[in-house]
Amino acid sequence: MPDRVVTEEINLLAKVASLLSELPEAKTASEAPIVRELERLREVILSGDEAKDISALTEQYHHQASVLNQLRSAGTSEGVDAASPYFAHLRLKENGKTRDLCLGRTTCIERGIRIVDWRDAPISKIFYSYRQGEQYDEEIAGRERIGEVMARRMVRIRNGLLERVQSPEGDYSMDEKESERWHRTEPHTARLQGGEGAALRAFGEGEGAGRRLGTLEGGLEMRADKRLPEITGLIDPLQFELITESRPGFLVIRGAAGSGKTTVALHRVAYLAFDDPRIDGPETLVVVFSPALRNFVSHVLPSLGLSNVRIVSYREWVSEERRRHFRNVSASVRNDTSALAQRMKLHPFLSLSLERYIEMHEGAPTAERVLDDWAGVLCEEELLVATAKEVEPDWDCEAEIRKFVHEQRVQLESFFAGLGGDESALVELDPEDDALLLRAWQLRVGALRAGAKKPLRLRHLVIDEVQDFSALEVQVLLGCMDDRASITLAGDTHQHVMKNSGFSSWTDFFHLIGIPGTEVDTLRVSYRSARPIVEFAQDLLGDLAESDEAPEATRDGPPVEFFRFADRGACVAFVADALRQLARDEPAASVALLTPSVAVSAAYHETLERCELPRLRWVRDEKFSFAAGVEIAEIDQVKGLEFDYVILLDVDSVHFPDLPETRRLLHVGATRAIHQLWLMSVGTPAPMLGGLDES
Repeated sequence: MPDRVVTEEINLLAKVASLLSELPEAKTASEAPIVRELERLREVILSGDEAKDISALTEQYHHQASVLNQLRSAGTSEGVDAASPYFAHLRLKENGKTRDLCLGRTTCIERGIRIVDWRDAPISKIFYSYRQGEQYDEEIAGRERIGEVMARRMVRIRNGLLERVQSPEGDYSMDEKESERWHRTEPHTARLQGGEGAALRAFGEGEGAGRRLGTLEGGLEMRADKRLPEITGLIDPLQFELITESRPGFLVIRGAAGSGKTTVALHRVAYLAFDDPRIDGPETLVVVFSPALRNFVSHVLPSLGLSNVRIVSYREWVSEERRRHFRNVSASVRNDTSALAQRMKLHPFLSLSLERYIEMHEGAPTAERVLDDWAGVLCEEELLVATAKEVEPDWDCEAEIRKFVHEQRVQLESFFAGLGGDESALVELDPEDDALLLRAWQLRVGALRAGAKKPLRLRHLVIDEVQDFSALEVQVLLGCMDDRASITLAGDTHQHVMKNSGFSSWTDFFHLIGIPGTEVDTLRVSYRSARPIVEFAQDLLGDLAESDEAPEATRDGPPVEFFRFADRGACVAFVADALRQLARDEPAASVALLTPSVAVSAAYHETLERCELPRLRWVRDEKFSFAAGVEIAEIDQVKGLEFDYVILLDVDSVHFPDLPETRRLLHVGATRAIHQLWLMSVGTPAPMLGGLDES
């Protein structure tokens, strides 16, 4: 017989399913009653008969007008999905009476069904802010509600069938072979991201003998799809507070790796769209650091009911906009941009130099003039030096800027010769030129264009991993916002790996982009990685850490282990044996083998391929599969992603000298692991591993 908790949930689902089947087909709500009420209120207000209540009447009028706008923009109402009607069950006791309430993605309150959309903050706040057995006292829909949370449960319903119940009484999962049979394990701490259980470690005898990655506790399953999960039911109170922040302007979220920064930012879009359906449209843009991260999060917004929000990597967006605004410039992207050029073009002084150059030179607001502005400032050595010294007084910049200007003059000569018809000349742009050209357009011409002469205006903007964007790149995006826009910035200075972006601190960054004094909200709970991984990643940072204390981890796990080998062949054999065993024990597991360079990735892929490992893939151009198996990739490709298990390869003193950028890079690689982290070194270990015992 199933446990009482399971029985209650089965009965509740059966009741909801039965009532849903009896509901008539959803129809578009009629506008007529609202229009009639608006007409009545207008007549009363204009007549002046009830002058003493004019304020209340006006408020009613605006409220009804807002309802009408939402109704017209929403179109046909969406019915509850009978296959998965809700994801949480709340039982509340008020005034001696008990009632059940379910949280889902569509509201349905009729004929005994009580399902509310999780974005309807007044009542859902109880679910996100209180635990089972706690008393609550909240103002909901204009009246005080006092009561007790009698039951608070997460459920998983697929194809109309209850498969899992998570509650304080236990974690219950249905037997895959016998639907009448249920298994109970001790309740697990809610995790925002990651696998379905905690990794365990099995030790053998002898050097390296029997060493294994994982396996999962209690036979719990892992997610087959390794993309970022939609975790509406696992949001904690602080995350919920940030998601439901509706004030206009900037919301800045700083958080440790795995704390849910990206998840909060995406769920906030869904929350804002609930009140303003226009948010689910081309006027909302989610900008991420890389194509890999874009693919990782791409299905979250559709799963939250948003189908028209664009999720793009910055490089994709800025390149597309540059081509659209400069249609007569058919240029290829230079793939051998020098480190000097990248540093200069992303540095804050160049953005300021561009502003001053355009102020000093009059010209027509045309694309041709913008090209002249862009080329002119890159060659204006005296202006560049003066501005650089103003922005960074301690920088001895003359020699570097002189070299940079010479390099740019040579390239620009070829660029304009090619535009003029010289077929032998190369017409190339550095990737960083796209943002410079668009910024020059904004300063010379005005707003970017959405099409024809219509200005490009955004109602909501999300920038993820903002610490790795330059101030200039962010300024281009901010220049596209309308006056009522809301903006979400999410980032983590500990994961700042683009050393040329110019980011030094939140305060300096806000000053550079023109929003000084902005408050930063901090998420300190890491839901992704087990505690040993979180603590190890904190130690890697050393004095780069913003706090002496590691972020709070929600669960324990096996220790981080370090293995040292005399040659790569022994390392490959060891890794191959461990991965074969893992494939047998946990076929749904995802493993990342992270390397310091493309050359190292190629070497490991070639040798491991000979070992005939199942589902081994070498990731190129950031095209991760987000599926079970083993993927080899460079560390700098995986920012924002996560894997069940991570092995960092060739963590030696050659590839990882003790520098701020290498410490942060290892921190990023380590915090991709959900359950377990191994590090491998062939030769002298990286100096920052000094406190880690060799296994």
